[in-house]
Amino acid sequence: MRDPAIEAEGLTRRFGETTALVEFDLTVPTGTVHGLLGPNGAGKTTAVRILTTLLRPDAGQARVAGHDVVREADRVRTRIGLVGQQAGVDEQLSGRQNLEMFGRLHHLGAAVARGRAGELLDRFGLTEAADRPAAKYSGGMRRRLDLAVGLLIGPAVLFLDEPTTGLDPRARNEVWREIRSLVTEGTTVLLTTQYLEEADQLADALTVVDRGRVIATGTPDELKGADHLDVVVRDAGSLERTAELLAGIGTGEPQLDRDRRQISVPVGDRMTALTRAARELGDVEDIALRRPTLDEAFLELTERSVR
Repeated sequence: MRDPAIEAEGLTRRFGETTALVEFDLTVPTGTVHGLLGPNGAGKTTAVRILTTLLRPDAGQARVAGHDVVREADRVRTRIGLVGQQAGVDEQLSGRQNLEMFGRLHHLGAAVARGRAGELLDRFGLTEAADRPAAKYSGGMRRRLDLAVGLLIGPAVLFLDEPTTGLDPRARNEVWREIRSLVTEGTTVLLTTQYLEEADQLADALTVVDRGRVIATGTPDELKGADHLDVVVRDAGSLERTAELLAGIGTGEPQLDRDRRQISVPVGDRMTALTRAARELGDVEDIALRRPTLDEAFLELTERSVR
């Protein structure tokens, strides 16, 4: 089996009296997308900065693409790409000029940088706009150009920090398509995002961080947990009585939404729970089984962490 593309153990980082990262552990298999989720200020960006050699940890160790991020920082940099939250291209230069400039900064040489720029412009559907200033690109085109810059050296590991912030749904789908294509070709992606739908769509596994600590790790389905049974009553006055009945059917505490006259409860066996609810509840407005969303799982995990 191949070694993991990213391994971190016990990473800790402090800024004065603030501890931004506490004994952070992470393992990302090669050729996968791993999502790093957490509220603002949870420590995601600090973790990415350490893994991309931009910041030294106060404790712990990490290896990226087989190299130690502290002792072999130069080697790590030759194996990774980084696309940050803000566009890193020069808007006064054309797409082609940006790629050639970054290629030269990576010491590719003029001819190689020019050839690589042409390949990436074609790959990301930017050939027709290649000689227009980046300032005239749409948001989606600029993000694709950012991705192209991140791929100039053919990185083994690509770090994407909020890659689709501010994009409309069409542009977001374009970026998603490119990310999937990269992973199919063997690139490993570490993705930080506030769009939980994006994490659900792209990530093979997720790590949730809160207040600098890892609070959950698993596949999107594992983090979502059990199916839920949703019941909408006709009369708001029957909410409590219906919730008591559902407590005996479900596997957890019923949650009430009084404005929508709805009770939701996690269940084990889907069909058994649905059959019992239909038989025992009597006259209700609606009964439905559903999978929890990643948003719900995220809120539950972070609220539990606060508690």
